[in-house]
Amino acid sequence: MDIFGKIKEKLSNEFIDIIEWLDYTDDTIAFRFERYQNEIKNGAKLIVREGQTAVFINEGQLADVFEPGTYDLTTQNLPILATLKGWKYGFNSPFKAEVYFVNTHLFTDEKWGTKSPITLSDDRFGLVEIRAFGTYAYKISDAGKFIKDIVGTDSNFTNFEINEHLKSLIATRFTNTVGQANLPIELYAANTTELSDTCREVMSPEFESVGISLEKFYIENVSMPEDLKKEIFEYSRIDKLDLDKLTKFKTAKAIEAAAQNEGGTAGAGMGMGMGFVLAQQMGGMMGGSTQAAPQQAAQPTGGAVPPPMPTQTQYFYASNGVQHGPVGFEQMQSLFASRAINRDSLVWKQGMSAWTALKEVEELKSFLGGNTPPPLPTE
Repeated sequence: MDIFGKIKEKLSNEFIDIIEWLDYTDDTIAFRFERYQNEIKNGAKLIVREGQTAVFINEGQLADVFEPGTYDLTTQNLPILATLKGWKYGFNSPFKAEVYFVNTHLFTDEKWGTKSPITLSDDRFGLVEIRAFGTYAYKISDAGKFIKDIVGTDSNFTNFEINEHLKSLIATRFTNTVGQANLPIELYAANTTELSDTCREVMSPEFESVGISLEKFYIENVSMPEDLKKEIFEYSRIDKLDLDKLTKFKTAKAIEAAAQNEGGTAGAGMGMGMGFVLAQQMGGMMGGSTQAAPQQAAQPTGGAVPPPMPTQTQYFYASNGVQHGPVGFEQMQSLFASRAINRDSLVWKQGMSAWTALKEVEELKSFLGGNTPPPLPTE
């Protein structure tokens, strides 16, 4: 063999004739085929396996993209690269181009979570903090856009590198979504499926803008402080109670306890007083036919006759635009303590001409705190 034959053989060995990527890892998203100064020869074979996409880059510009299959690289298979290179009548000499293989299989069970608590405003509980975490799944939907906008010149781009960016994006969009949802605080934990679907719809366009498809998004848990949980449970129980029936039930139990009390006159007086209250309530339901009975029953034998027991003021209150009641003073105090009502809630009692805010009713102002007793009398 002459010297020119040896040179020709040496050059032919430097030209690449098979371009392929055997991926033996689960976390590589994009891999740049290493040429080591070698050139791709005319008619070289390109092998793109299932779950891969091959992207040709020429001098920083996105050229041709190949889906799974086997290709002989010619000007017919490289129309964009042929235009960039100026091959009008085909090419016979080797050429240089960067080839990236992109992993397009589904990346599953990726974790996300809120690094800091999310502060929300609730109509009943004020400012509250929640945390959330879950999983998501994604895949590369546009390999060319992903290489151009995310990978750049990275020769081995991994799942770890993109995950940090995606987690930050998810946490930000999740915060915005739950803030705009304006749900009662207890419904966030009870409606994770609907909230997950909504978050995925909100986030998908931003993922697509860089060539990524958000396939799945799950909220596994929404947590809140333990003291807030207790308040929510107490509120839900009070909200389900029929306070009018509860008052009658407690009155009947008090009469029963007084009847069994052997404390003498005090016990008898207490029983008669409770009986008077119950009789009044029953009289209101039966048209007032029993109003005379308590007065006769209240006559003790021997000694002075005590005045009638004072009747308890009954209040009506408004919650979420619905009228509730009547309830007594202690029940109103319990409702205020559990935040079922507040200082601006409308209340009404007999003798008032119109509904009035709780803070304007003299005897209910004690709920607000800050009352200062008058000075002690001097001798």
